Amino acid sequence: MLLPGTQLVRRPLRCIRAWGRPPSRSAMDLRELVSALNDFASLSLAERWDNVGLLVEPSPPHTVNTLFLTNDLTEEVMEEAVQKKADLILSYHPPIFTPLKRVTWKTWKERLVVRALEHRIGIYSPHTAYDAIPHGVNNWLTKGLGACTSVPLHPSTAPSYPAEGTHRVEFCADNTEHLDTVLSKIKDIQEISCLTTLPARVEGEEQTRVTLNCSQKALLEVVALLSQNSLLYHKTEILLLQKPLLPHTGMGRLCTLSEPVSLSDVIERIKSHLKLPHIRLAVGMGKTLESPVKKAALCAGSGNSVLKGMEADLYLTGEMSHHDVLDAVANGISVILCEHSNTERGFLSELRDMLSIHLQNKINIIVSEKDRDPLQVA
Repeated sequence: MLLPGTQLVRRPLRCIRAWGRPPSRSAMDLRELVSALNDFASLSLAERWDNVGLLVEPSPPHTVNTLFLTNDLTEEVMEEAVQKKADLILSYHPPIFTPLKRVTWKTWKERLVVRALEHRIGIYSPHTAYDAIPHGVNNWLTKGLGACTSVPLHPSTAPSYPAEGTHRVEFCADNTEHLDTVLSKIKDIQEISCLTTLPARVEGEEQTRVTLNCSQKALLEVVALLSQNSLLYHKTEILLLQKPLLPHTGMGRLCTLSEPVSLSDVIERIKSHLKLPHIRLAVGMGKTLESPVKKAALCAGSGNSVLKGMEADLYLTGEMSHHDVLDAVANGISVILCEHSNTERGFLSELRDMLSIHLQNKINIIVSEKDRDPLQVA
């Protein structure tokens, strides 16, 4: 009951969640998150020499609320991750590459491991797996050239063969009794699969065609067995099974610009994309800053092995050896060098957005503010 002279004033309800505060996020178990990261970029795409995946794991169970992205995990960056209460660091470059014989406070890489475990922070590195994927580092680097189409310089192959085994062996036989003996011995060989027999007509005669798949090791035993019968041996065909190429996946990119542009224009585009005031340039023999660029071969990081021998108007990478630059210039190919990590670091912002979608916004994802290339222009 209202007292005399009082009035009921209607006021809008205030939203319980403060304006501008991000929606609450759930968390992910470390192993669940690692599985999701492997789905985003299969580690099978990484180069064989690389050290990728989960490198440091706190004792389970380990819950991840904050994923911290960096290009290089230095001690300064580690302290930043600690201050920002990161639960997992995704370091593009693996901080552990050569094996550690001990974990002490003596070297900076050992100290990274100590600090990570002290603060229950995991460390995960994708490195060359992110180089290979269609939505990875090299694809991001192509955007600095402007409108273009691109294909991998060195396409990746599927992680497994389309059928079991690495080789297929085929031969024909007309002696059923002898064939049964041979097949019985073949079945005793390990790593034999897909053994089939089918009727076949060869030069007007009814025969049996035998097909099998086998490993490299088993192939030697099969060939040794068949060589005991000259008729079978001379009718034998051996096929090498190839892993299929994966579309738009692989190391480096060969880019064809929609319209040719001058080398000087490409330089400005690259500097803008990478947010760099300077780049290093070697102008190809017989070329000038006004020479048109139609094809560019690029590789984030160190491009020596990936770009070597590729035909293009321009090589774009972070670093190359002195002599590889001389070779390119002598062949009329201009070279732009931006320092190793400058061709990679800018991808992290794009990665953050892609992972937010891939992980369904379950965790907080932040990019390091301390991570930077160690080289500066003085």
